[in-house]
Amino acid sequence: MHFNWAFSGIRPAKPINMSKEKILVIGASGQIGVELTLALRAIYGNANVVASDLREENELLRGSGPYVSLDVMNKEMLHVQVIRQNITQIYLLAAILSATGEKNPNLAWHLNMQGLLNVLDIAREEKLQKVYWPSSIAVFGPTSPKQNCPQQTIIEPTTVYGISKYAGEFWCNYFHHRFGVDVRSIRYPGLISYKSAPGGGTTDYAIEIFHEAKEHQKYTCFLREDTYLPMMYMPDAIRATIELMEAPSSRIAVRTSYNVSGMSFSPREIAAEIQKHIPGFTIAYTPDYRQAIADSWPQSIDDSAARHDWGWKNEFDLPSMTTDMLENL
Repeated sequence: MHFNWAFSGIRPAKPINMSKEKILVIGASGQIGVELTLALRAIYGNANVVASDLREENELLRGSGPYVSLDVMNKEMLHVQVIRQNITQIYLLAAILSATGEKNPNLAWHLNMQGLLNVLDIAREEKLQKVYWPSSIAVFGPTSPKQNCPQQTIIEPTTVYGISKYAGEFWCNYFHHRFGVDVRSIRYPGLISYKSAPGGGTTDYAIEIFHEAKEHQKYTCFLREDTYLPMMYMPDAIRATIELMEAPSSRIAVRTSYNVSGMSFSPREIAAEIQKHIPGFTIAYTPDYRQAIADSWPQSIDDSAARHDWGWKNEFDLPSMTTDMLENL
């Protein structure tokens, strides 16, 4: 499969000398990794973007470029691949997400932290040009402002995923200021996509609901109907990631992680939007342990720092995303 860059509306922020870049995407078979890998291959050329994962290669990636089986926890083998492939940039996407992490906190902490430290150490030793590592709105906690949560605010996460992401933000900041590693990050909100499956996050209902609406015209939501959360459609998330990475270093003022958002809605609102397309669709609510996680997060995000520093601007809102999701599923 070839990603149609022009059709996606995503543009690189500046002309790119493709011959000089060799990119490694770690966690390429995950929800973000699949679409980011395809987008990067559309810009840099298929051969210059190496996809890697512990899992089997995602079917959407097969035949589109090089793929290696790689464990980010095996620092020695990771280092060998970076040297062997002449890697200049790393996108580290491997992580255990919020809801999954609560089932095995020690594993989530170990993978999320050690994987990042391995990559940062190798980036420092090999003088890589850039590193991308995603953070999350999970860094915020019950004491963070609920509305328009600002870039700099009270941050007291209550999940091991949020704790690991917040610690990771400061490792990124440390490696930049201490060793000059050009590492960049976005605090992703809930991400919605039709191309790849969700990865065990608290916002996964916003993907499941579309599948259930199309297949069964009904859905039982694991959050309350009035639970507002920040969300983003995957094309916007991919574009934000690449625009951040292509921005001049002088424009990157935040070296922990940037707030970025697209929209905020509740299960009741997304259900109502789906009903405009599928009038017979019904929704029920059975909140579970993920409700407490959702309640600890902000309902909306202030991303004015990203808009000011490197020109971020979302393109999709709830109605346009719903139409696109239902057309493409």
